Amino acid sequence: MANNRESIGNTLKVAFFLCLVCAVVVSTLAVGLRPAQHDNRMQFRQQNILQAAGLYEPGMDVRAAFESIERRFIDIRTGEYVEKPDDYDQQRAARDPAQSIPVTPDPAGIRRQAKVAEVFLAIGTDGAVERIILPVHGYGLWSTMYGFIALEADANTVAGIGFYEHGETPGLGGEIDNPRWQRNWIGKQVFDENGDVALEITKGSVPPDAPNRQHRVDGLAGATITANGLNHTVEFWFGERGFGPYLQRIRGQYNQGMDDGFALARSIEE
Repeated sequence: MANNRESIGNTLKVAFFLCLVCAVVVSTLAVGLRPAQHDNRMQFRQQNILQAAGLYEPGMDVRAAFESIERRFIDIRTGEYVEKPDDYDQQRAARDPAQSIPVTPDPAGIRRQAKVAEVFLAIGTDGAVERIILPVHGYGLWSTMYGFIALEADANTVAGIGFYEHGETPGLGGEIDNPRWQRNWIGKQVFDENGDVALEITKGSVPPDAPNRQHRVDGLAGATITANGLNHTVEFWFGERGFGPYLQRIRGQYNQGMDDGFALARSIEE
């Protein structure tokens, strides 16, 4: 009898039923935890948007704080607001040939770009736009760096920057996560007086008397390729093929002394 229980057939049966039970358990857990996983991903993204805008404080209620952030969609070619469903995924759209266009030349390693991009507007208590938060990505040394760059209401002055996904070398390119280095971006100007993208990461520290200091960010020691990748990323996303047309329209409103917060927050309904 013992020999029968230890036969190859019985062993295979036990292994089969064990695998079946494990598969059912794992599948059940995966389905059951899917809503929680989605909520966690959403909250993580919301936290990164708030951090880039300088609106996050440790221990705060992220969902409550994010109620002041409005998500909008723009036609990347014209900079005009368009309508999209709440479940629109820009990264997924970039992989769909029907919803995207190839990027060439492509020094930032974008490959394909979605025709519709999302932007986030931080609205103050008076209904005016205080921050414009833009999702950006580009290739560094080892990986694609995904993050957000926030601008003030003038659509030119950097309010903050943050990255939520990358594979750069810790201690070198990975210093893009260092809050002290990220603070170097605050107050810098993206565009020069001609409206061209002038913001760039330099080699070494920026001297106090350096020309165009308002456009220059301290470099990353030992991470030249990562810094070059960030420069290409900034040049692309703030240029004519990125958010350039959208930001140009906002800067025009701002410079004309219009009530930009009202226009930005509500122009899609008008």
